[in-house]
Order: sequence, then structure tokens, then C-alpha cells
Amino acid sequence: MSIAAGQEDIDSPSDAAASAASFQDARPPTVSPEALRTRILQSLVDQGFEVRADGTIVAPDGRDKHRLRMLHRSAVTSSRCRAERSLRRHEDWILRRFAKGLDIDPEAIQPELRLVTSGSSDELLFRYARLHWSIPVSAGYGRRLRFLVVDRQNNCLIGIIGLGDPVIRLGARDQWVGWDRDSLHQRLRHVMDAFVLGAVPPYNDLLCGKLVAMLAASTEVRTAFKERYSGSASLISGRPFNGELALITTLSALGRSSMYNRLGLPGGPRFISAGETLGSGEFQFSNGVYAELLEYARQHGSPSAKNSAWGVGFRNRREVVRTALKLLDLNPDLMYHGVRRSVYCVPLASNTREFLRGEQDTLDFWTRNAEEITGWFRDRWLLPRAARITRWRDFDPESLRLWPSEGERS
Repeated sequence: MSIAAGQEDIDSPSDAAASAASFQDARPPTVSPEALRTRILQSLVDQGFEVRADGTIVAPDGRDKHRLRMLHRSAVTSSRCRAERSLRRHEDWILRRFAKGLDIDPEAIQPELRLVTSGSSDELLFRYARLHWSIPVSAGYGRRLRFLVVDRQNNCLIGIIGLGDPVIRLGARDQWVGWDRDSLHQRLRHVMDAFVLGAVPPYNDLLCGKLVAMLAASTEVRTAFKERYSGSASLISGRPFNGELALITTLSALGRSSMYNRLGLPGGPRFISAGETLGSGEFQFSNGVYAELLEYARQHGSPSAKNSAWGVGFRNRREVVRTALKLLDLNPDLMYHGVRRSVYCVPLASNTREFLRGEQDTLDFWTRNAEEITGWFRDRWLLPRAARITRWRDFDPESLRLWPSEGERS
């Protein structure tokens, strides 16, 4: 199965422009440091955090997934508000790309991987779909590959795959690989992180999240990565890159994941639980407060980019928040939200760890194409599930609408 090309361009911003707009939110009016401190602390309380006397925060019980979803709700709402200007006018036709339950014959599901191109209708569909995740979804960093998984029987969306550059340090991943400092810096570029991965309704009810997850480890995705990045040079070292993708990592959205547990092809790629994150990050400031933190850091802080090839300004959102908290004399431990996420590693070769440690120079890839993965999924998960439950048949894409139509508003 080959990867289909993206659809023709339509009226939409380029991906780079969208990312820049997301990072450089419209500048809010300047506020006093006292007012901004109060707003930050109150927003944390409103989200459901307990703010302690020492200026740290405590999240709800991580085993309660409903409370974790509520914790993320304001950040998700803020993401949808920011996206409304560019996506709302396309919502009617986008919803036609989601299947009605009655339009699906489980035995006839034929997934097709479609590489998303910037400025295309597929890009708008990808951006819209990710707004329905229960946690705010990053746009990805650095190198990026985005895919739609589309059902050929009806040309409707099954799910999405978003791969981006991994963070430099991730304890559970680094321990699983067995990295030392030198080998990490030399071979981290052979790793990508799945910043979004999963199925959309009604396919999620048919366990198609497992299908989408395994398709991320397919030969087609690995080939697309090589075609995009082979021959490129590292911004840091300047060394050319052979484009070999050895490992995909991903984080569970809400604690331990039932979708990834024990997921893998016999004699092929599989999802390996490598541990948990420490529970740090900046999602708790993504509910509208981040724009004010960014403006305050710009006005009173110093840019942190250390290489002219990376551009100017702050390196990432985390650096912005850390700088602003320090300037506002707030406890930097507000970055520790305490919401731990499971880390999963998906080696694409039998000797992935040895390669990433620099002990071997050639990868012994598992070659599992999309057609093989689909056949395995159909027999192992899809058909038994479709025989057990029927609620997916009642799904109406209109239930996904985020913004009322003009007629409804009037």
C-alpha cells in the first residue's frame, strides 16, 4: 500500500504560519506583575489544581480519568477558540469527511495512509480532528510528518498520526534505550515522537485506535520519513543524515493506556511501556494565560535561543513559562503539575537499542506494511469487536460540531 499524496491547496494558512500563530498569540494588553500573578494562581485553582502555601500545585488523583479530563478542559477550550477563526468557515465540509455509523461496513474497512501537505484540505481536516482529543494537542516541533488514515470505502477519516521531533531529555525513554550523553546527542535524530495518535468516531468504537497506532510503525511511514529527511544536515553538528527512523515514542493521554498495552505484531513492532514522565510541563498555562506570559517574557526577559539557525526569541513554550515565572517571582515548581503520563517506545528494528547506543551501525528493520497490519487488525480486533457492540452504527458526525452554524446563531 502506497501513501497517497495530499489534496489540492485551498484557502488555509501554511503549516509554518499556523505554528507561528499558535506560538505567537495576539499580544494582550500589558498588565501589572501583581495582576498577572493573581490571574495565574486563580486560573490554576479554576482548572482544579490545589495551590499550596509554598507556591506549588497538586493535581487531582491521576487514577481518576474523568477528573484528569476536567483538568485539561480549559486548555482544550482555549485551543478551540484559537482555531475558530481559521477553521469555522470550513466546518460544514470537514464534518462530511467523518463517517456516519451506517456508512461503515467493518469487513470492508480499507485504510489508506495519506501524507498531509501544508496548505491542503487534508491539513485542515487534521487540525480539526485533533481539537476533539481530551487533552490539548501540540502542533509538534521541528521535523514533522502528519498523516491521515482514511477509509477507502467511504473516503472518511479513520484517524490521525502526527510525528515530531522528540524532547532532548526523557528519562523513561533514555533509560530504556540505555543512552549515555554522547550517543544520545549523536543518534536522537533517529527518533520521532507521536504527538497525536488515534482514531476518531465512530471508528474509535471499533478499536481502530490500535490500527492507527500500529500504522505509525509501518514501512510506509518509515519510508516517508526517509524520503523527507535523508540528506539533511543537523543544525547543531552539521553532519548529514541518512534518514533512518529507528524508534517512535509516544505518551499516553490519561495515565496508563488500554490502547497501547500489549499492542504489537507477532514478530514485529510493538508498544513497550518504558515508565512514566515526572509530571512537568506547561499545559496548565494553555488556557489563555500563556499569551500573557509570553508577552511578559518578551518585555522583561532575554531570548534564550543559542544558535542563529534556530531563529530568534525563546526556544519553546516551556522556556517562555519558566522565564516568566521567574520574572514574576512565582515558584518555578508551578511547572510540575503532577500529571504523570506513561511513556511508550516503539522500536522499528530488532536492534533499535543497540543502534541508538552506537554499538551497531545498521538497523535490522521489521518490515510490516499497511496491508499486513490491516489484515492482522481485522482478524485480531476489528471483526470480534464489531460482533460484540453496535453503538458505532448510531454515530452522527453532527455531534462533533464545535461551532454553531450561522443559522443556529441567529
